[in-house]
Amino acid sequence: MKILMVLTSHDALGDTGKPTGFWLEEFAAPYYVFRDGGAEVVLASPAGGAPPVDPASDGEEAQTEATRRFKQDNDAQQALASTHRLADVANDRYDAVFYPGGHGPLWDLAEDADSIGLIERSYADGTPLGLVCHAPGVLRRAKNDKGGPLVNGLKVTGFTNSEEEAVGLTEVVPFLVEDMLKDNGANYSRGDDWASHVVVAGNLVTGQNPDSSAAAARTLINQLQPK
Repeated sequence: MKILMVLTSHDALGDTGKPTGFWLEEFAAPYYVFRDGGAEVVLASPAGGAPPVDPASDGEEAQTEATRRFKQDNDAQQALASTHRLADVANDRYDAVFYPGGHGPLWDLAEDADSIGLIERSYADGTPLGLVCHAPGVLRRAKNDKGGPLVNGLKVTGFTNSEEEAVGLTEVVPFLVEDMLKDNGANYSRGDDWASHVVVAGNLVTGQNPDSSAAAARTLINQLQPK
């Protein structure tokens, strides 16, 4: 198995002067689900190199078993520090594609032509495609084979408006994930705030929040098992 993980290169939280990036748990937990499942994992980001970690996800209170494992894993740290440029690898063949969240993707990956093309191809050809927390926001510009929004009519989830309000960034983000998905015609599904919630629409797997990251990754990799 060969799985591509796509991370943000965006590091500025709007005009606040504060940093952002990807959420560490949403990378680390799926990364180890994939590696422990025997997959080769390829890491990419729009700019290549080291993607920015949201510092809020790297504090002690945000640590999990997966993030602590990552901090002891020199090979994983080296791989993360040297991601491929997405443009260089987006057209390669993968068995699955996964997007960790964090606020960064709302600014770059949601508008990135290489990412949009990758998502559209993956969904169309049945490649399992997973996105968690804010990462479903990168579906914003993706189209289906009829030229409409890819998520139109599909059951999806993503970071809720109430979760965004709880972290105080409703007026900072370029768009709200929940509102965008609904506006694009998705059948938006949500669980309780901060509780794991994963939904599946064919080969599209979405998770609501950081607590959904491992479950979304397991659901994705289960789609690769022989039926």
